[in-house]
Amino acid sequence: MLFKAEMSARKCWRIPAILTILQQTWILAMEIPPDGEELQPPMIIKESPQDHIVDPVDPIIVACEATGNPPPVFTWTRNGVYLNVARDPQVSMRWRSGTLEIFFWGRPDDYEGVYQCTATNEFGSALSSYISLRVSSKPARTWLKEYLEPVSVVVGLPLILPCNPPVGPPKPDTYWLNSTMVPIHQDRRVSKAENGDLYFSSIVAEDAFTNYVCVARFPFTNTIQQKPPLILQVLTGLSHTAPKFLKPKGTTSTTMAMLGEELILECFAAGVPTPSIKWTKDWQEMSMTGKKLENFNKTLRIKNVSMDDGGDYICSASNRMGSLDHVITVRVKSVPFWVEKPESLVLSRDDSGSIVCRADGIPRPQIQWLVNGEPISDAPKSPGRQVSGDTLMFRVVVPDSAAVFQCNASNQYGYIMANAFLAVMDMKPRLLGPRDELIKTTEGNNTHLDCPYFGSPKPDLRLTYFYFIEPIKIVRAPHNTVVIRGSLAHFDCKIKFDPTLDVTVTWLKDKKFLILGRRMTKDEDSLSIADVYRRDEGVYTCRVKSELEEVTASAKLTVMGTSTYTVSTHVYNPPSDLEISDPSERSVRLTWIPGLSNHSPIKEYVVQFTEDLLADYWLLPSSWKNLSSYPGSLNSVILQLTPFVEYRFRVIAVNGIGPSKPSWPSEYYQTGGAVPDAIPRNIQGMGSGVFRNNMEISWEPLEYREWNGPKLGYMVWWRRRDSREEWKNYTTYWWCSYIIYDTDTFTPYEIKVQAVNFFGYGPESPIVLGYSGEDRPVAAPSDLSVSDIESTKLTVHWDPVARADIMGDIKEYKVYYWRESSRLPWHIVSRRIKTKSFKANGPRLSGTLIGLVPYSNYRMYIVVANNRYEGPPSNTIEFQTPEGVPSIPRSFRIMHRHYDTIYLDWEEPAEPNGILTGYILKYQTLNITLGDRILVEYIPPNITYFSLRRFDRYTRYKFSLAAQTETGVGEAFTEESPHFTTEEYTRDQVDIVTQGWFIGLMCAVALLVLIMLIVFFIKRSRGGKYPVRDKKDFALDEEESRQGRSQGVIEHIGRRTNSDDSLMEYGEGEEIEFNEDGSFIGEYTGVSKRTIDRSPYHDSSEPTSPVAIYSFA
Repeated sequence: MLFKAEMSARKCWRIPAILTILQQTWILAMEIPPDGEELQPPMIIKESPQDHIVDPVDPIIVACEATGNPPPVFTWTRNGVYLNVARDPQVSMRWRSGTLEIFFWGRPDDYEGVYQCTATNEFGSALSSYISLRVSSKPARTWLKEYLEPVSVVVGLPLILPCNPPVGPPKPDTYWLNSTMVPIHQDRRVSKAENGDLYFSSIVAEDAFTNYVCVARFPFTNTIQQKPPLILQVLTGLSHTAPKFLKPKGTTSTTMAMLGEELILECFAAGVPTPSIKWTKDWQEMSMTGKKLENFNKTLRIKNVSMDDGGDYICSASNRMGSLDHVITVRVKSVPFWVEKPESLVLSRDDSGSIVCRADGIPRPQIQWLVNGEPISDAPKSPGRQVSGDTLMFRVVVPDSAAVFQCNASNQYGYIMANAFLAVMDMKPRLLGPRDELIKTTEGNNTHLDCPYFGSPKPDLRLTYFYFIEPIKIVRAPHNTVVIRGSLAHFDCKIKFDPTLDVTVTWLKDKKFLILGRRMTKDEDSLSIADVYRRDEGVYTCRVKSELEEVTASAKLTVMGTSTYTVSTHVYNPPSDLEISDPSERSVRLTWIPGLSNHSPIKEYVVQFTEDLLADYWLLPSSWKNLSSYPGSLNSVILQLTPFVEYRFRVIAVNGIGPSKPSWPSEYYQTGGAVPDAIPRNIQGMGSGVFRNNMEISWEPLEYREWNGPKLGYMVWWRRRDSREEWKNYTTYWWCSYIIYDTDTFTPYEIKVQAVNFFGYGPESPIVLGYSGEDRPVAAPSDLSVSDIESTKLTVHWDPVARADIMGDIKEYKVYYWRESSRLPWHIVSRRIKTKSFKANGPRLSGTLIGLVPYSNYRMYIVVANNRYEGPPSNTIEFQTPEGVPSIPRSFRIMHRHYDTIYLDWEEPAEPNGILTGYILKYQTLNITLGDRILVEYIPPNITYFSLRRFDRYTRYKFSLAAQTETGVGEAFTEESPHFTTEEYTRDQVDIVTQGWFIGLMCAVALLVLIMLIVFFIKRSRGGKYPVRDKKDFALDEEESRQGRSQGVIEHIGRRTNSDDSLMEYGEGEEIEFNEDGSFIGEYTGVSKRTIDRSPYHDSSEPTSPVAIYSFA
């Protein structure tokens, strides 16, 4: 019995409530006191579970305990047959108990079966539930010996490695290890099912690097069994595949869940890349209350199934290649359960009462009444007893009405049974608990007042007196304190309490009793710590305790460093243990454990993320970016995310000094898909290609972040404007354009585009107006004319083309013009055609044309153009431009031919732009000392040169030359004279013979000539002694045969003597050759054409002296 005293003003409200509780307690907890001599029917108080699995160890215990007065006698049935315990040496029953002890000397499974215990005394019989005894034998926990052949599989294909553990009982726990007993790493691609099978959504080459062993562990005996190792042989193969379900198969399945039990739904899918799994219920976001996603979202576990858990669970598997759904229909059933369990009934003679047995289940159970273990319909009739459905009614009971009744509620999934007895007796009231007991309590506390009593008929109870004591209060509690190392710390703990209580105050540090001493002292209301150290940090608790209650108050002591003992105030540790929960398509909850703040409070947490955008055929990874920041008081936040993106998160803590290191990243989390939110942009409709009867609708594609799901496509809508035709549509998944064929020329259409993906349709775009293909314009602008003609520009006028003749959307009017000739008959021009475009801006159109060449003859026509074609040309007109100023003179040169003169020359301008009237030459000196006076020379048009006499050799000039016509002076060419007029340059030109290098060269040449002359004279002095006759004869023969010389000449040569071989006679020879011995042979070769007679000028042909030769050189 509970009693709660809160405030003095409300004490008077407590008494009736207490009496009601006492009376209700008597009714609900009806039992005949066991310490008396009152007779009582038997009641089962302990029994083994209905599914009783035991190990084959001596003895096997099957429990059955019961109460009753006189003590009951126990009997057992096995498989519905009476079990004679006395005659079976392997079975015994404990004394004063119905518990069986079975000693097996043979096979323990010989005693498996369904047992039921019956407890009987003279007032009736009570039954236990049916107990199914099963023995966990060794053969049921052992794998059959087998040899597993290596498994060959292609990369990219799925694989299921079966475990098939022993069935038990009990059901074993399974694990996958390699041959070195290291667990197989499991992730989104590789994971284990509840039945022990290992699922690979796709095989990679690394899977062949280990072998695979399935291990079964039996929880009751803690025994472990393992299967032989299995080896994978991986072959090269596929690259990317769409999702496909491995378990369950197909697209729909049905499962049954039992109310109150655990339900496990599994969903394994194959595919490359590894598919992501998402769960929804009834095609809506699923509440995770009471549910948990495990095994990388492949397992949905519902701990305690309720009626609301029935429905359709949709498992969606998706990767960049596509997505797939499987619908699991869950139907909730239930074994019977108690709505109102039958309770025993004690009545006095001639009283009336009832026992109610209400149960429910799915389907609804049937109620069966038994009396003393027999169906009530087969039991002897009892006056005053009547069965009415789930109620057993008694009227005017007598002692013979006493019995034990069983209520059995059963349906196809199970049964429940309860015993309740009817006892008929008359007993005076008595209290069963201690008397005159003093119970103290404080105001505001819960107090249990136990007042057991019994009597038949049921007695009345009255509670008379309470005394309340004021509770202990801490009126000044300790507060968190931050102190400097070496200073004094002080904690208050002032209390208020009832003086009748004996109160003690103790201090604790970090939940351990504090040892007081020289530094730590306690007085009546406080605790003081002198000369604090870092080790004094912690949580200090003031505990106030009395015989009735205990109250506490705590505060934290933080010790900061001094100037000689500096403590970093950065966050010591980053947040840790990041956990993702409450998943949805656009948000997720992120929870973390804060790190140490190091005495500087954490101001905020910064959540960062990296994302992999799941495009159809590839992943687009990103770097770490800030997502959002949150106050430092939070460690669990809802993150707003983008659908169909794979995220990882990390958290950074920030205090007053700075940020911590980032936490370890969370596990990968993929948001679910959703319909697109974005609208395609820049929608256009216009003709495409060379055909005029189509319209291409184009748009900008959505960014990958805007996809929100796989299989992104675009639904294109169109219809003719101002018509009553229905909208037509087409969905494209690969292109950002669509072409409509067989349209009329330049017809307006209303267009809209919406994005679609696997999850549905996004919003429609606003209606855009587009036009089908354009044709060539059929008319030309008319009345082309020019006005305001100047030398380089004029104004063009024309009448527009009717809109219907443009055959499309008007783009521009384009003028074609070219220079036919110059008005100067001798000037040659280029006839290259030029164009100028003008926009349409009124009923009478005009535009300015610039860049014309003056003094020229031009021709011009104009066309109209739409977005694809130009129309026919208009009539061609001719016009002349007036005279203008000439262009710049060409080839201007400055030359220096004499020391005191500068020469200029040039060519006439490339474009005279009229009749030249002359040239204007302006020049001035560049020397500051001579001033800057400008001199002007007017030069006739037929003169293209000019000379200028300098003041001295150092003067430089700046020249400016321009041509002119009657219109004016053209652009001038400006140039400065070069530096060739300096003193150094002039000296190089005039005094070169005084240079050292030149004098040295001449001396070398003279020395060489002198040496040659000396050699010459020496050779000549030896040459008169040479025999030259043989050579002469050879020369004459050769000359006669080759040239046919005259006989007179030959005879003259024959009369020559050796004394004639002098240097002076051979001085005029054209070719003079030396023989090997140095003699001259040129005279005998017939090369000289001198005659026999000496000419008057013969003396002048003699060789000159060395002095003369030097002078010549």
